[in-house]
Amino acid sequence: MVALVLASFLLPFLGGGLSLVLPSNWVKRSSQLIAGLAFVCTLFVLIDQAADRQSSTTEDLLVFSEERIVVFGVIIDKLSALIGLAVSLVGFLIVVYSAGYLSAENREHPEPDLKRRYYCFLLMFIGSMNGLVYSSTLIGLLWFFELTGVCSWALIGYYDDLKARKAALKAIITTQVASLGLYVSTAVLFSKSDTFQLSALADLDDDAKIVIFIGILIAAWGKSAQLPFHFWLPDAMTAPTPISAYLHAASMVKVGVYIFARCLISAGSVPTVIGTVGALMAVMTMIYGFLMYFPQKDLKRLLAYSTITQLSYIFLALSVSVFGSSLAFNGAVAHIFNHAFAKSLFFLVAGALSYAAGTKMLPSLKGVMSKMPLVGGSFLVATLAVTGVPPFNGFFSKFSILAGGFEAAESDPWLIVLMLMAVVETIGSFAWLFWVFGSAVPGEPSSEVAASTPLAPQIQFVLVVLVCLTLVSGYWAMVWLG
Repeated sequence: MVALVLASFLLPFLGGGLSLVLPSNWVKRSSQLIAGLAFVCTLFVLIDQAADRQSSTTEDLLVFSEERIVVFGVIIDKLSALIGLAVSLVGFLIVVYSAGYLSAENREHPEPDLKRRYYCFLLMFIGSMNGLVYSSTLIGLLWFFELTGVCSWALIGYYDDLKARKAALKAIITTQVASLGLYVSTAVLFSKSDTFQLSALADLDDDAKIVIFIGILIAAWGKSAQLPFHFWLPDAMTAPTPISAYLHAASMVKVGVYIFARCLISAGSVPTVIGTVGALMAVMTMIYGFLMYFPQKDLKRLLAYSTITQLSYIFLALSVSVFGSSLAFNGAVAHIFNHAFAKSLFFLVAGALSYAAGTKMLPSLKGVMSKMPLVGGSFLVATLAVTGVPPFNGFFSKFSILAGGFEAAESDPWLIVLMLMAVVETIGSFAWLFWVFGSAVPGEPSSEVAASTPLAPQIQFVLVVLVCLTLVSGYWAMVWLG
């Protein structure tokens, strides 16, 4: 299984290099093949892990021989196996979608010529995410944390105009400033334990854990676009829509919550001050993100703020788990998994509208269902899944998060206030996104929608697959996590 884990992140790096030198007519297909192989590797890892879900395998791969300092290793457990599958599956679907989206037929952003750097950095992004998910050391997490930043910078700035370059620069500067917290955490862990292994967190005293987890939270807030580092994410919508989907659903913004979750597991008990700080910041960000829904006219920017609030739910649940709720923790992990598919679908619906109608501006979108039934149906499913309506995947993880929060509030009553605020946000998000759906999808087509062109087969395929995944992934995640 270790060989498959290595292949899951080394193959995409190899594929990224090949995309720069292969003949142009091979690049799209070879990129799809490499991304597909990476997904198959993570699928076999998950199947093997399913045989004994309580097992956890750690393999040290890069060790300083004399001091036996482990610099890099991999860990295979139910957390890494589940999230690794989501990262690679969504990555594969994004590569397939991109082959249709980045073409001369795209009405908003025609792409008559192949740009190799797109597939190079996208494959490297997939490899970096897989490497981060399976890393067993804090310095390994830090290394891949930085690589995802470089890849996102290149992809956000893909269109290479002034707006794109500014957005890419803002993203990398903001996340790099926040990453200083992870550097401090890595240094403190090594100074206290003479190792970079995450398992050493369990042996530290509470003072050291507080310092390390504050650093982790700062880095996580930056990468996952939480207050006060949230401002880079809406501007990152200048990227091609497939990149926005991967960035918001399974990669860049999930780095922060995944690192926090991984370190919580490794540390065992964590001082409740970390849970308090994390929960308060999560609810503040949740309310801010919700209020920013209202002025948005661009569907992608609306979805960007939706991503900020959905990540706040994950931070809230992980923070609440510090107070002893395993249900909240499992709900957070399930939401990482479920949100990957639901939000990918939502963004790729926006991409389909851009491709076929030439716009993703909400005032110009009317009658999508009658002209483009697949896109309209996918819009409906994405709305239901993201807002947590049964039987779609978001319901199961959101219910677990809220139930876990109220469970923890039995011993810490002040948490009830935060959980009630989360419930209000959930209802508000449902109402607003359904208002958006009602304004854009039913009725007579607008002139832009009426003039829409057929979707590329790759776009249609990916939308159908993601619709199916939003129906089944919620059940699978909750069974997997127990």
